[in-house]
Amino acid sequence: MGEVDPAFIQEPEHRPRISYIEGKGVPLIDLSPILSSSNVSAIEFEGLVKEVGDACKEWGFFQVINHGVPLEMREKIDGASRKFFAQSLEEKRKVRRNEKEVSGYYDTEHTKNVRDWKEVFDFTIDEPTIVPASHEPDDTELTEWNNLWPEYPPDLREICQEYGQEMVKLAYKLMELIALSLSLPADRFHGFFKDQTSFIRLNHYPPCPTPELALGVGRHKDGGALTILAQDDVGGLEVKRKTDGEWVRVKPTPDAYIINVGDIIQVWSNDRYESVEHRVMVNSEKERFSLPFFFNPAHYTMVKPLEELTNEQNPAKYRAYSWGKFITNRKCSNFQKLNVENLQIYHFRISE
Repeated sequence: MGEVDPAFIQEPEHRPRISYIEGKGVPLIDLSPILSSSNVSAIEFEGLVKEVGDACKEWGFFQVINHGVPLEMREKIDGASRKFFAQSLEEKRKVRRNEKEVSGYYDTEHTKNVRDWKEVFDFTIDEPTIVPASHEPDDTELTEWNNLWPEYPPDLREICQEYGQEMVKLAYKLMELIALSLSLPADRFHGFFKDQTSFIRLNHYPPCPTPELALGVGRHKDGGALTILAQDDVGGLEVKRKTDGEWVRVKPTPDAYIINVGDIIQVWSNDRYESVEHRVMVNSEKERFSLPFFFNPAHYTMVKPLEELTNEQNPAKYRAYSWGKFITNRKCSNFQKLNVENLQIYHFRISE
């Protein structure tokens, strides 16, 4: 990536500070009570549910250990990702994303209309994934998203698909804990994900000669329901702390996953839980790899506050919106620089 193209340079107020605050207090939650089928006391289980609820309320982010995903599977996908990104640009671009095929490789993503210092490879969990053909409200046509798989590494497809199934299993467990923390039945969210639009991204952040001017990913919130992130030991993820608005660094914990609440949970919970801004710093010495899994509902989901969480004293704060149209709009606007901010949930907020 050599000299820094002005497209990467953040506005002065959004440029990163090179010295950073280590994120004290990002909750670290042990999920072993839900993995061991027996011998879990009700008190222990309720304690876990409360921990998850408190983390969602106070941070919107938490880390989990003893999560049940085999370390070997994580090491396999990490190794395959490194092999893929080590290839020449010419090889990687053979599976390059375009405006029609939204999976595959690309290195020109924009966040808030500034180019990110990274390259990515995306694949959907369901093959094919069904979505609206366009984000135009009156267009009812549907289309298929199909994955583009490279020739090398030859086992990438199999490794990614296996890992994807582990992510889905973990996501359902986490959604059950979140449901219980909102005093809902454990399976309250399950139906939304029957024809999921979830996807996984392999991220590679090369060393950047000017880490004080660019970001690996600019400040943003995740539009889906839940994100499960594996990061390597280099670190770089920063979260905007709710108490004081400071950017704090999430220190890598070996074999932990970082979980964050997405916009959809914010809307479903009618703002009881909040999707939090985060960003990724780059550095001039070390490359960094990460693997986010975005757990997203079916395209036909109308996202709106759950009836059980609204009443006369606490009316719905959002009007319903189509997830399929939302994700189609997002995929389009992240791919090209627009003169306006892309679609956000506050566009659906009901004014008081």
